[in-house]
Amino acid sequence: MTTDLDDDDLAALLDVARAAADAARAPALAWFRAPALGVEDKGAAGWFDPVTAADRAVEAAMRAVLAARRPDDAILGEEAAATPGVSGLSWVLDPIDGTRSFISGAPSWGVLVALNDGARPRIGVIDQPFTGERFEGVCGDGWAAASWRRGPETRALATRPCARLEDATLFTTYPEVGTAQDREGFEAVRDRVRLTRYGMDCYAYALLALGCVDLVIEAGLQPYDVQALIPVIEGAGGMVTDWRGRPCPQGGRVLAAGDARVHAAALALLADY
Repeated sequence: MTTDLDDDDLAALLDVARAAADAARAPALAWFRAPALGVEDKGAAGWFDPVTAADRAVEAAMRAVLAARRPDDAILGEEAAATPGVSGLSWVLDPIDGTRSFISGAPSWGVLVALNDGARPRIGVIDQPFTGERFEGVCGDGWAAASWRRGPETRALATRPCARLEDATLFTTYPEVGTAQDREGFEAVRDRVRLTRYGMDCYAYALLALGCVDLVIEAGLQPYDVQALIPVIEGAGGMVTDWRGRPCPQGGRVLAAGDARVHAAALALLADY
């Protein structure tokens, strides 16, 4: 079921998303680079998947805001059990996207907040508490917009033009992208672009919306990894699809691009995988 949202609804819900991101900042910063931060491994054998007190404290802080302001909405988060709702709206939360970066002291992690209307993400927030940056996107009916904020500064986000893979900058979080077949697909694009960089987690997508990066290619993502990113990139003029060009709100194989031409060129290579 899709819930109809007009522009006034979206403005009110964006205010809630901002409040949730605001609530995340204090607990995130309290634990970032803290010597006492303990790390647990929730991964399968052979794959390190860390979780910390920061992940749990940040998600709890955001859930408290949503419980107070939107008690009828569902919540899907990475760390706590999903909460059902009756409104048809769902909040999708990743309290610390990039926990490996977080525990390493690198400021490339972020807090992700998304609002899904039952069909697609309509609001997305990428917040980086340490740098004080916030990237916001809203997808309305027939329009989309995105902005960058830091303190009193704000400006509209816009992706940059890039027609050819040979001119593109490509990011992915890990060199070991997904399965062996996923890795071969990524490498087919990697071997054609001008520059490839690794790491950055959600911040790579924020840089794409900011006009600094042209492509992000990843695999094995969860809904909470990607839903907040989609409105930000679409609002900046870019696109986020799977490796077949289809919508990807549930994650999986993801291709984000700032220009439709380089998106099409990357898809043509990924189609073989």
